[in-house]
Amino acid sequence: MIKKNENNIKNHHHPNLKQILNRFSRIIGHTKAVKKMVEEGRDCSDVLVQIAAVKSALNNVGKIILEDHIDHCVVKAIEENNPEVLEDLKDAVDKFFK
Repeated sequence: MIKKNENNIKNHHHPNLKQILNRFSRIIGHTKAVKKMVEEGRDCSDVLVQIAAVKSALNNVGKIILEDHIDHCVVKAIEENNPEVLEDLKDAVDKFFK
């Protein structure tokens, strides 16, 4: 079972942590650029295309985190006979795809 600390936050390491953090840094930069486009009064269709790119980038980093979760957290919990992890996974997948 994944241990939780006093703030009820799960402590674990993402195998692809560096890749995830790099992607979030790019997403933040991209989002700031889209905000600047709006501030500058750029064409709405150009802004919408960039928003779609940011959404896609967020979905892609979410997929990496989900894969890490399945490959490591879920497998470990199943090995430790923790059926609760499957309900947590279902909830996470449901929220991710909303």
